[in-house]
Amino acid sequence: MDAFYATIIEDMKNIVSANEIKFEERTHMQYEQTLIIAKDKIVDVMLCLRDKHKFEFMMDLCGVDWPEREKRFDVVYHLLCPTSNKRLRVKCEVGEKESIPTIMRVWKTADWFEREAWDMYGIEFSGHPDLRRILTHNEFVGHPLRKDYAADHNQAMRGEGLDNIFERDRERLMKKYDHEDLMWINIGPAHPATHGTLRFMSVIDGGERIREMDVEIGYLHRCFEKMCENHNYNQIIPYTDRLNYCSAPMNNSAFCETVEKLIGIKVPERAQMMRMIIDELSRIMDHYVCVGANLVDLGAITGFFYLFEERELIYSLFEKLCGARLTVSLMRIGGMGFEVPEGWLEECSRVVDKIEKRHAEIESLVTTNRIFVQRTKGSGILPKDLAVQYGYTGPCLRATGYEYDIRKEEPYWFYDQVKFDVPVGVHGDTYDRYLVRMEEVRQSIKILRWCFVNMPGGPINVPDKNIVLPSKKDVYGNIEGLMNHFMLIIKGVQPPKGEVYHRSEAANGELGFYVISDGSGTPYRVKCRPPCFALLSGFPEMVRGNFLADAVAALGSINIIAGELDR
Repeated sequence: MDAFYATIIEDMKNIVSANEIKFEERTHMQYEQTLIIAKDKIVDVMLCLRDKHKFEFMMDLCGVDWPEREKRFDVVYHLLCPTSNKRLRVKCEVGEKESIPTIMRVWKTADWFEREAWDMYGIEFSGHPDLRRILTHNEFVGHPLRKDYAADHNQAMRGEGLDNIFERDRERLMKKYDHEDLMWINIGPAHPATHGTLRFMSVIDGGERIREMDVEIGYLHRCFEKMCENHNYNQIIPYTDRLNYCSAPMNNSAFCETVEKLIGIKVPERAQMMRMIIDELSRIMDHYVCVGANLVDLGAITGFFYLFEERELIYSLFEKLCGARLTVSLMRIGGMGFEVPEGWLEECSRVVDKIEKRHAEIESLVTTNRIFVQRTKGSGILPKDLAVQYGYTGPCLRATGYEYDIRKEEPYWFYDQVKFDVPVGVHGDTYDRYLVRMEEVRQSIKILRWCFVNMPGGPINVPDKNIVLPSKKDVYGNIEGLMNHFMLIIKGVQPPKGEVYHRSEAANGELGFYVISDGSGTPYRVKCRPPCFALLSGFPEMVRGNFLADAVAALGSINIIAGELDR
């Protein structure tokens, strides 16, 4: 056993009795070690893991339903120790009429994740101060991710639940300010600043400074995780496009890599490099959407037009590669869906040159613009310690001065061979989040140019007919290809029984997929760890004490994409 994990086991024996501890070590698979403990000691265990073993981040928390088991649910926690570059999965079994203590005193981000687990499964978290619906509406009956909840059982909100909803929310937020002269303001969801998918409820004073804020989400809940349980692995790939649709291919590659890790395969080098190029182009696109939309929220539209023109050039590259622009379904389990056409890499290089030139123009327009600087510098601050508590990752974490990038710390593909820098901020304010994203575009350009020079040859898919669909030529030209295609479409890829969590450095931070296989062609459970979910959970802390107008600027700077937020 790894000495790091052996020390953890010894410490656990001082908290939980030996017969209540189980450790599943998978030496052949990095980052997949699992600690199973009794639920009653979860708080003490997590405090020990955080304080003594430096697991600073709780990346994800989710439920899993096993209806045939005596204790029906698993509560699964995914932890990260950045100093030792270690990950740990912690599991607790919880009966249907039992509860498990909240770990909000250990990590603030547990607030929203526990609410989601209760909403989706009905798992009770004792001690949670505000255990209410988060993704489904307040009229919803039942818990949709339970195995006995029918996938086609839709529940429309009839309208009765809207009666006095504003009054109830106002009363809930204002009850602690009974003797103060304060105002309750509702913003969204039908408001330009919240883009039609979010709702904020603010308590402000006479100077329009925010005393308290609550966030309501769930306006774009598309049942992604439920649909995954009813479709085979390849059919899920188009659904991943609709998570963060501003950088859709990054979702493709993260999901495919997760399933490939479960199967135990690695795609050919050419496919890895293609994924790397497409991901970095998507990162540039995503950052430009964030910055451009943020500028519009602040009343500046010129930068938006500039940035979206470069975004269109990248979409045109995707269109030439696969025929689609926004939701591309470019990747396949085992490799790529499309080989690069002749001249495509050369065109990529020309587009990157144009982006670099336009990037400099945008910086001259925005970075030292007096109005932009005054609106963003010193506002929307979330300190480094709170960013860690809320599970921040990506540009929003790095803006606080915390240098962590999965491409550097847990490199995949060819990132360990490329020389690129990880930009970090100082103050963690709205301005720093802008600067970090702009510098990350420069680093992506550097990575792309390295890829263009070092693109390997060879196949783009693994040579396994049980995983990769045959070419159209084989399907139409011989019976073996037709039968192979038929079996894969009907039965799907069939990974061995097991579970895996895989992460990648998406544009907004850590994008993770937790997949449980029962050996069939359909996953038993798919949990998406969307970067936006943790980012928005810390938003009320970010804007407390700020002007109401500053909250609009801060919201745009954390780049909330409702498709991955609500799933």
